[in-house]
Amino acid sequence: MKNFFYLQRSDRRAVTAALTVLAVAVGVTMYVGHADDATPADGADTTHTRVYYGNSETGKKPNTAYYDTGKRKAELFAFDPNTADSTQLLRLGLAPWQVRNIYKYRAKGGIYRRPEDFARLYGLTKGQYRRLLPYIRISDDYRPAAELYPAAQPTANARDTLRYPVKIKPGEHIALNAADTTALKRVPGIGSGFARAIIRYRERLGGFYTPEQLLEIDNFPQASLTYFTADASACRKLNVNKLTLSQLRRHPYIGFYQAKTIIDHRRLHGPIHSLDDLSLYKDFTKETIEKLRNYLTF
Repeated sequence: MKNFFYLQRSDRRAVTAALTVLAVAVGVTMYVGHADDATPADGADTTHTRVYYGNSETGKKPNTAYYDTGKRKAELFAFDPNTADSTQLLRLGLAPWQVRNIYKYRAKGGIYRRPEDFARLYGLTKGQYRRLLPYIRISDDYRPAAELYPAAQPTANARDTLRYPVKIKPGEHIALNAADTTALKRVPGIGSGFARAIIRYRERLGGFYTPEQLLEIDNFPQASLTYFTADASACRKLNVNKLTLSQLRRHPYIGFYQAKTIIDHRRLHGPIHSLDDLSLYKDFTKETIEKLRNYLTF
């Protein structure tokens, strides 16, 4: 400080001027800061917080506010999340950023079709959802237009009908001696395997005189018998006086010894005239005679 008085007069004036300018700048800065922290004038609104739709990372706020949230108590009233505006959504107690998410979802074409869809709102808590759920009302205008018309029943094309034939109902019947595999597969419990087995056995027998004969096929479902009928008059007859031993053996009800007995009887006693002639031999039991009655002729 002593050196200050040894300076020339012009230098002392320059230093004094600089100090004065510095002091004035400091004073102005302190005054402005105090003014910003001062209490608002009477009548100023201190109960509202203005929320800006700006860049939250930089902290910059544009001149125009997005909306005024206010410190309001949440209200509950019926609303449609597809049409409710920001004011209504804020009144319901939703946060501003939740309201923005709703607006963005709707702007992209999103639609709340059911009240449950509103639960997908990002950031919505279980408590908020349970509180708002009874008041959500979805307008019919936002439901799928397809609900206006009943769903068309799929129609089976010809190819599907062949692969998966429609089964007949209880009380309906299939004629065993006239049906092909397609008709047989319409019987409940009968598939392609059993249908082919029925056709093969029918050819060997010469026809069915009763549906119970189907039980002679391995593992045949007994419950399916009620859907069949059999015409005994359609059975093919075998002339026992003209067929050879090998031809006789082809029939399921005539074995080797039975066929040999028929040939021996014809050789020793002449033509067979009735089943009574065969009943005299031990190879032809009463049960066998009854089975052959619809297949033999003389």
